[in-house]
Amino acid sequence: MRWYPDIIKDWFSSLFSGYLWHGSREDKVVYITFDDGPHPVVTPYVLQELERYDFKATFFCIGDCVQRHTDIYDLLPIKGHAVGNHTFHHLNSWKTTTTSYLEDVDLANSVINSQLFRPPYGRITSSIAKSLRVQGYKIVLWDVLSGDFDINRSATSCLKNLEKNTRNGSIIVFHDSEKAFEKLKVILPKYFRFLESEGYKTAIIKHTASTK
Repeated sequence: MRWYPDIIKDWFSSLFSGYLWHGSREDKVVYITFDDGPHPVVTPYVLQELERYDFKATFFCIGDCVQRHTDIYDLLPIKGHAVGNHTFHHLNSWKTTTTSYLEDVDLANSVINSQLFRPPYGRITSSIAKSLRVQGYKIVLWDVLSGDFDINRSATSCLKNLEKNTRNGSIIVFHDSEKAFEKLKVILPKYFRFLESEGYKTAIIKHTASTK
């Protein structure tokens, strides 16, 4: 496993093919994503850095944050970015009843115009996933986690992990949250320069995106 991490990752994602783990491995395109916003300070910073490199991203928003910062949320599509549903109260599906969880997703849907969904913590039960698919949601996970939220990791460690594991089609997770901001200010400019130097393009995640 240590010698063939990409093979293991692709094998694992093939076992759970009902979720979007990455895009096409054929094209030098990556999918930058941000969870837990919008935030009145962090999200504008992220938008500034994306614009500096003409990169596009997909923002998985918390409904409660959208309701409190509608002006920032409204900027996302104007700037050419995509949005997704990340529940209204950032719920953990392993600790919430199916009914309560689905009601929370529906509440978020009242303020987030998207059929893309990412479960907080990456945790989702099979019954919730089945119900969301019936409702037309595309469930988006990832194959590269930045670690920007982890208080036990340095920004340098996070950046090395990103550079090592990014490849064609990667879906990369960041957080436009207060908790991640200090690391984000170090990581994002350097990682974006890395993507540019390696010739990567960026794209938003679309509802029809391939799971292969």
